[in-house]
Amino acid sequence: MPRKIKVAHIVTLLEFGGAQQNTLYTVEHLDRNRFEPLLLCGRGAYLDGDAEKSGYPTIFINSLDRPLRPLRDMLAFLEIFFVLKREKPDIVHTHSSKAGVLGRWAAKCAGVPFIVHTFHGFGFTSRQNIWLRWTFILIEKISAYAAHVLLAVSQANREEALRHGIGRPDKYRLLRSGIARPLFQSLSRRPNAPEGLPLTPDLRLVTTIGPFKPQKNLSDFVAMAGRVHAKHPEARFLIVGDGELRPLLEQEIERHGLTAVFYLPGWRRDIPHIMMRSNIFVLTSLWEGLPRALVEAMCAALPCVANAVDGVNDIVNDGANGFLVPPRRPDLTAERVNHLLENPNFASEMGHRARQSIGDEFDIDEMVRRQEELYSAAVHP
Repeated sequence: MPRKIKVAHIVTLLEFGGAQQNTLYTVEHLDRNRFEPLLLCGRGAYLDGDAEKSGYPTIFINSLDRPLRPLRDMLAFLEIFFVLKREKPDIVHTHSSKAGVLGRWAAKCAGVPFIVHTFHGFGFTSRQNIWLRWTFILIEKISAYAAHVLLAVSQANREEALRHGIGRPDKYRLLRSGIARPLFQSLSRRPNAPEGLPLTPDLRLVTTIGPFKPQKNLSDFVAMAGRVHAKHPEARFLIVGDGELRPLLEQEIERHGLTAVFYLPGWRRDIPHIMMRSNIFVLTSLWEGLPRALVEAMCAALPCVANAVDGVNDIVNDGANGFLVPPRRPDLTAERVNHLLENPNFASEMGHRARQSIGDEFDIDEMVRRQEELYSAAVHP
């Protein structure tokens, strides 16, 4: 029997996000008869406990964090390099922007035979200072040379990367960010409220999920809510998540006079139950790789209204299995939400079409299986 393939996954921080949850799932569910997993990550995020309680080895890189700090980043590079030299993995698989750059070059310098990077989105955006943006693009272009395979979670991300000259086309593979598809396909609407949310059956719930950071553009969700509540006083609004912008978001909700109809319960583990009680899902992000929460909502047969950005365009067909709106147009988002609230049969049909559009490629176990195939082909061609 061939020896086990040792695979080290590297991610910046174990925040409560799709990239992090899918990385943890992959490391936990790789076939132990064929693979020996290892996780490297920074310390101090929401999912640290999940990694610590797991059955696989986790090494925390103390100097690895999200902000750009050249001296600290060099320390993180050296920490990762020495861990890889000691552990001698057959494969390194990096995720997220900071760990993606430092991890790929540390793996290359450590002589790791096969290096994979997944783009779950990019560290550069059109809203950044032009010099900062092009610096990040240049870093990604150079770092693409350090990887043997580049995985994109959406066609839109692959096309954007190639448009900027990041990697060669033959290096890319499309690998969707997976969800627990059978679970979300089995969900149906339920009137009972998740614990801690004072929702009576007559109230209509508009939900979004994500960290409170600029990418998610939650001020537009609040602006949308103000317009919807003016027409539909029975509407309630839920943002599952937390983060640095919470005080500003609470001020924005108060400024719109919406405190009584908004729920900010923090991060929750009962997302399926929340989907079952929600009536509409809204995504106001300014950029995305492939938003896991949107895929889950569609699979749960929720009608969705989403900003037409990046990977969202891969999965939403405007007017058929969801509504697309231009970014920073909360007025149009509110129009679509009002239409769904006023036309429940149409909303139900749209949700049904959304569920049908989420195929096997979005299943999280299929995601793991395809990674196993990639790893096996690299080591035993």
